[in-house]
Amino acid sequence: MDLAQWIDHTLLRPDATDSDIAQLCDEAREHKFFSVCVNPYWVAYAVHALEGSEVKVCTVAGFPLGATPAAVKRFEAQRAVNEGAAEVDMVINVGALKSGLLSDAETDVRTTAEITHLAGGKLKVILETGLLTDMEKEHACRICVAAGADFVKTSTGFAKGGATVEDIQLMRRIVGPKLGVKASGGVRTYDDAVKMIEAGATRIGASASIAIIGGNPSPAGAY
Repeated sequence: MDLAQWIDHTLLRPDATDSDIAQLCDEAREHKFFSVCVNPYWVAYAVHALEGSEVKVCTVAGFPLGATPAAVKRFEAQRAVNEGAAEVDMVINVGALKSGLLSDAETDVRTTAEITHLAGGKLKVILETGLLTDMEKEHACRICVAAGADFVKTSTGFAKGGATVEDIQLMRRIVGPKLGVKASGGVRTYDDAVKMIEAGATRIGASASIAIIGGNPSPAGAY
């Protein structure tokens, strides 16, 4: 299986420099990954670096905690898409979700989805599955369907846990065939990626992208 077009080649470290982002973009262009995923500060830089290629730019909102107000995530998403990002990965309001404030959590997703779509982008919603019970994961998935998200996604890579086959299967079962499912957090090998895809993932978020497509082992890391 040619995995390159399944992968968001990711660098979300807070200490990433311009040369790191340039290298990320060069690697994505060379290996034809679906996108690069970078912090919002680097969106315009990555768009410029990837000009003329098929590689898209993805970024994050409300990252990594999900605890910023919905209006802030909305602004982040709009600004990112206006700067050229094709996709935004927002973190759901985990605290609201775990408090049973499902209407607040849905508003959080809906307002960000609306502005992202209006600006021409797609929205993925990070559930941070390692912090949730199975019932909370189900609630989160249903919220994302109702609120108009394009994808559900497992993890930020900054909290405990990461993508598991069981969580991908649960998420796919709840969102059905129309939404994308992104596996991120701890996907480091070709076999890891294939297992996620077989479980229902349609996108892989990884920093070990080159090792994955080359079938080589990668050092352990958050993403």
